[in-house]
Amino acid sequence: MSQPLDLSNIQGDILGGLPKKTATNFFFQIVDAGQFRKQLSKLIPLITTVDQVQKDRDAIKDHKQKNGNQGGLIKVSGVNISFSHFGLVKMGIDDSKLGDSSYLKGQRLDAESLNDKGTGTGPTFDPDWLPPFKQEIHGLIIFTGDSHGTVNAKVKEVLGIFGVGTPGSSIKEVTRIRGDVRPGKNSGHEHFGFLDGISNPTVIGFDTNPNPGPASVRPGIILLGRDGDGNADKRDPWMVDGSFLAFRYLFQLVPEFNKFLDNHALKVPGMSKEAGSELLGARLVGRWKSGAPIDLRPFIDDAKLATDPGRNNDFSYAAETNFQKICPFAAHTRKTNPRADLNNNVENQRILRRGIQFGPELTEEETTGGKTIEDRGLVFQCYQSSIQNGFHFIQTLWANNATFPFTESTPETPGLDPLIGQAAPGQTRKMSGINPDDPSQELELPVWIVPRGGEYFFAPSLKGLKETIAVA
Repeated sequence: MSQPLDLSNIQGDILGGLPKKTATNFFFQIVDAGQFRKQLSKLIPLITTVDQVQKDRDAIKDHKQKNGNQGGLIKVSGVNISFSHFGLVKMGIDDSKLGDSSYLKGQRLDAESLNDKGTGTGPTFDPDWLPPFKQEIHGLIIFTGDSHGTVNAKVKEVLGIFGVGTPGSSIKEVTRIRGDVRPGKNSGHEHFGFLDGISNPTVIGFDTNPNPGPASVRPGIILLGRDGDGNADKRDPWMVDGSFLAFRYLFQLVPEFNKFLDNHALKVPGMSKEAGSELLGARLVGRWKSGAPIDLRPFIDDAKLATDPGRNNDFSYAAETNFQKICPFAAHTRKTNPRADLNNNVENQRILRRGIQFGPELTEEETTGGKTIEDRGLVFQCYQSSIQNGFHFIQTLWANNATFPFTESTPETPGLDPLIGQAAPGQTRKMSGINPDDPSQELELPVWIVPRGGEYFFAPSLKGLKETIAVA
């Protein structure tokens, strides 16, 4: 029988998700490893654990129940830290038993295999990333909170520990990225307009009342050294209860996406052009903007279903594993969690997503012109016990694979994931199944999501930080 989880030993963003209206990601290089490790011991008491996240969420829930929408937000902040392979090496820490080839390589050298656009090939491949992410990044500190003021104060407190901004600083800032939950009715929706974060897996031993839908995953799918981690017996003690964090800086071309939906609105008898545009978007994503899955509501949105946690994730594509009239094989939600297409044998590929949006709302000029002017998109972050089985697998073998999912009895080639699927050099982004009356019909898709940077990190447990990484 597996040991119960120690929620006070696990960094809070992993299982609980740090509560946030805003977040600042601070990427850094270690300048003085010895000094940094000593100063790190002073940060550890400020790190937010899963146990603290649960208390914060209970306090938020209690505040809402007592004050409704008139009570404002309670002050809450969170801090987590993680390290790249290069950061651990810089500190002289042997991380070989982490054993993940993507992590040990780093995302910049992994970018070509992800089909990120760039020049050159092999060791000379240079991804089309922003300059900060072409540098060696050693670590990431995540700051979250209810407001910019709360987060800025916590950033100042933590960076003061390491002397950032002074001549003797032990770390150097590479870049920082701020994300914000979208305002008003768009809260919870990513910039294309679709409700996000509905289908995260529930974790055995943590989530006590999972809703109907995909089976809960063993904790070792997310946490190293736990039941479900295929390399649990090979981990050093300090690695247990840590998790790999895959970070991606994704820019979204929203006006272009909206213009495409308008220009290619599906023509259905009795359906307006606007409704046909909404239906096309739903078939690309696999859900309506409300969050209702098209596997359950293939042609008409259902806002009531979308907000019902007992139903909005309770589907499996089982009604048509060899056809795609109801939901295209390549729809984003189906590509990234194929459910019955793989007989629901997808536990090893489940990840916990903890991202946040960045950038402003659409301007009138962007809306009327159909062209992006302002930078906006998704700060994508996900946790797993294996990047190779998790993020890397999903991106390369599912999203970027035009023939997945595919059976001998299925005549159509699904195509790429219409959102995150990236074409290999010389390949065209195409997708079938968009037209429910002719699922074999293919449609060429423009690029709407552009990766501009990323890195792989390891978020250690509190015990790992105290006993191995920090020096008293």
